[in-house]
Amino acid sequence: MLLIGNGRLITRDEGKFYENGAVAIDGRFIKAVGETKTLRETYPDAEFLDADGGVIMPGLINMHNHIYSAFARGLSIRGYDPKDFNDILEGMWWKIDRRLTRENNRLSSLAVFADCIKNGVTTVFDHHASYFEIPGSLDDIAEGATKLGVRASLCYEVSDRDGEQKRVQSILENERFILRTQKDTSDMLKGMMGLHASFTVSDKTLSECNERRHGAGFHVHCAEGPADVKACLAEHGKRIIHRFYDNGVLGDRTLAIHCVHINRAEMQLLRDTDTAVVHNPESNMGNAVGCGPVIHMMREGLLVGLGTDGYTNDMLESYKVGNIIHKHHLCDPTVAWGEIPAMLFENNRAIAARYFDHPIGILKEGAYADVIVTDYDPLTPMDGGNVNGHILFGMNGRSVTTTVCNGKVLMKDRRLTGIDEKALMAECRQSAAALWQSVNA
Repeated sequence: MLLIGNGRLITRDEGKFYENGAVAIDGRFIKAVGETKTLRETYPDAEFLDADGGVIMPGLINMHNHIYSAFARGLSIRGYDPKDFNDILEGMWWKIDRRLTRENNRLSSLAVFADCIKNGVTTVFDHHASYFEIPGSLDDIAEGATKLGVRASLCYEVSDRDGEQKRVQSILENERFILRTQKDTSDMLKGMMGLHASFTVSDKTLSECNERRHGAGFHVHCAEGPADVKACLAEHGKRIIHRFYDNGVLGDRTLAIHCVHINRAEMQLLRDTDTAVVHNPESNMGNAVGCGPVIHMMREGLLVGLGTDGYTNDMLESYKVGNIIHKHHLCDPTVAWGEIPAMLFENNRAIAARYFDHPIGILKEGAYADVIVTDYDPLTPMDGGNVNGHILFGMNGRSVTTTVCNGKVLMKDRRLTGIDEKALMAECRQSAAALWQSVNA
């Protein structure tokens, strides 16, 4: 048994907070939470991990990431001069994903999951694309998650953009991985049916994906940029969310990513189908596609979570940006104080519960033992009613000192367990250099 204690304990369980709390872990699950003194007396033989007065809280969940984008960091593409989001896709991301090898996938997976652990992220919903080598590519991402001990939901980005053979391969890769994970009893890996976006998938493709998803949900970009909406209206005579509804894409197992350019009727359709939306504020700003109307979505009763879209692996960074951008966009200083932390700490947990068998993102008996410790020492009083303010203004991902997932210590005192990080980074640089040369060939 493992006991993590001697820290301010944020449980996310109905606001319960302990000034000097502890979490008792038995195998993969949380056995108890409470005062450190009480739990040390109750479990005297437990291994004790000392939080040293820091903050103990649930592991964070990233509802949308792109691990394959990791090797783009620092890349300069010859002739790249984007004027809009479509130029960014065609001039950078589609050039990169057409050249990604399985070695690139394997190494970027290890690097990103290592960075997630360092930032206290224990569960990742990833959306993958590597059109140079499709079959088996999700296994390469899964290998990184398994080796480092992170919980992950994976899918492959189905698209018509690279021809019939690649289209079919991408559908089959999703189907294969979905079936693999449905047989996996660890509850550490899940599979979904990935789709790129409305403007790169035909009705035929949507139909075939529906036939081959075996009950799994869709993970799809929706109305991220205005060109996607324009194409859908021109080609299908309807807006994106209505098109996806007509083709059986929506539902309580589906993640609708971005939804920047949707109207109220589309919001209500997402709500009525119980489809979850995932907001990615930094990516939307970086791609200059607009600020998603997520404040309005939440007022309409939608379940909206928070992701990073590959922009960062620091969910607390995205919390900070989300808090600011909606105030700025709406010229209203009263918004986002409650909505953004609700997305990160409550809604991400609720969405993840649709895929995993036991609770995550909460510290209570029976939940999976996903726990992080930060070195934050508050300079003002901290209690169950103001913890979000302390996190927002006092912490970032690198405040994390210890990360535990599924009862296993993945990082202790900022040192990763089970991997030589320096050797990994050296190998990543070598692999990325070869990729860059290929992109600019």
